[in-house]
Amino acid sequence: MKRIAILGFGAMGSRVASRLLEAGYPVTVFNRTPERARNLISNGAIWANTPRQAAAQSDVTISMVTDDEASREVWLDRNTGALTGLTQNSIAIESSTLTPEWIKQLHKEVSIHGASLLDAPVAGSRPQADAGQLIYFVGGEEDVLNQVKKILAATGSNILHTGPTGSGTRFKLAVNALFGIQTAALGEMLGFLKDQGMEVNRCVEWLNALPTTSPAMKAMGQLMAAQQFAPLFPLHLVEKDFRYFCSTVKNPGYSPMAFAAWDVYQRTIEQQLGEENISALIRLYT
Repeated sequence: MKRIAILGFGAMGSRVASRLLEAGYPVTVFNRTPERARNLISNGAIWANTPRQAAAQSDVTISMVTDDEASREVWLDRNTGALTGLTQNSIAIESSTLTPEWIKQLHKEVSIHGASLLDAPVAGSRPQADAGQLIYFVGGEEDVLNQVKKILAATGSNILHTGPTGSGTRFKLAVNALFGIQTAALGEMLGFLKDQGMEVNRCVEWLNALPTTSPAMKAMGQLMAAQQFAPLFPLHLVEKDFRYFCSTVKNPGYSPMAFAAWDVYQRTIEQQLGEENISALIRLYT
């Protein structure tokens, strides 16, 4: 069995590590806050003091962190970065939602060290990670993907090969933008209906009976109506993903809805809603 390193213990990384341990893989873990790894260590995970140490004793190194800055630190830090720990022919997997520009740079650095890189961000949140139902969007060489498919299948129900390195990241940004645009529109419409004297709960029931309401927005409407804002997808991450999407767009005139939605999500940060779930966007309007 391939030895695996997991770098980053946010909402997703800890759950992916747990699933891999359950599948019988040797798992080495690193997180900037060691306390978060205690349960996994008690279940058989090996603790590494640095990303470099974790990568050096693994065949596959998976990063699941917040943003470009955190990814750059975990891979390229001069003293502790995982890059210098990668062994010849090992595989690096970056499963964070990042910018294509950073993935391009990381791919170059990993290749120089004789290893391979897949960018493999995921669709899904904590419940899907717990159940092994994540969907992977994988950019990179197909023969490299084939070497790790069993590993990804231990944590995901679908593995989509989107093309060359960077394509998984581009697709993930588009998926999150689509989801965020729909959510912004739904919150705005429910706010309009409430302002017109209608009950939000009833309006959500009626919207959910219509074929024009997507399955994702049916679930989102229920969260909004019930005022359930526990952070499955925190608004500060939604805003970050829109920032990355909009910074990648070649011609802003081609993406007016994405830029408009980004403005809405920036307002949620200004209103101190960043740590709440994306469903809390409705608080801008109600």
